[in-house]
Amino acid sequence: MPEIKYSSAELMIINAARLLRDGDVVFVGVGQPNLACNLAKRTHAPNLVMIYEAGVIGAEPERLPLSIGDPTLVSGALSVVSMYDIFANYLQRGNVDVGFMGGAQIDKYGNINATTIGDYARPKVRLPGSGGSQEIAAWANRCYIMTPHQKRRFPEKVEFMTSAGFIDGKGAREARGLRGGGMLAVVTDIGILEPDASGEMMLTALHTGRTSEEAKANTGWNLKVAESLKTTEPVTRKELKILREELDPTGIYIKSAG
Repeated sequence: MPEIKYSSAELMIINAARLLRDGDVVFVGVGQPNLACNLAKRTHAPNLVMIYEAGVIGAEPERLPLSIGDPTLVSGALSVVSMYDIFANYLQRGNVDVGFMGGAQIDKYGNINATTIGDYARPKVRLPGSGGSQEIAAWANRCYIMTPHQKRRFPEKVEFMTSAGFIDGKGAREARGLRGGGMLAVVTDIGILEPDASGEMMLTALHTGRTSEEAKANTGWNLKVAESLKTTEPVTRKELKILREELDPTGIYIKSAG
């Protein structure tokens, strides 16, 4: 049987999908997180409930949505409410299990920068900003992020804290009144990072063929490696088939390796 080939995007999406549990209520963004959620729903988590920021609850999109306000999200959904209701009556009340995050930087305590690179007043790069991600990071029971494992994306400390992880260590969230569980997994194209007892992100799993040395070389701090370092399960043909043929047939987000 020929070797299974896949892109780094497909690898991250598949491993992020595996973190989701059947019955989870997930705050979904467009792009790769959307693909991860829909993949989980079509495999091991058929009872997953997807919530979109625009106010759609229990979305069942027939095609890849182009934005959080795409009409395809409404057809077949359980409910459509206001954006205020989504944040106040679902997220802040603790009814959202998972929030998928995005950003340009993530630091050793799982804090995210999606605002600016360089001085805030005179930035080198002005990024899109928070949107709803600050609230999601504060109140979702679990937060995950997918990002390529590159040193510039993993500084020891973010240049601007858009969304709070564990801030400067375990206990810091609670001290500031944040109830949510914080950043519990970072899925990269090298492996998976999870918080240790102090809230510092450490390498807990590697993808097949990758090494801890690669992960360390592409991290801006002295990355800790778990004693019982795991290897993620290989990508399957079934997962790739769903991604490529059902979820993203034009390859907008997966950049299929064929």
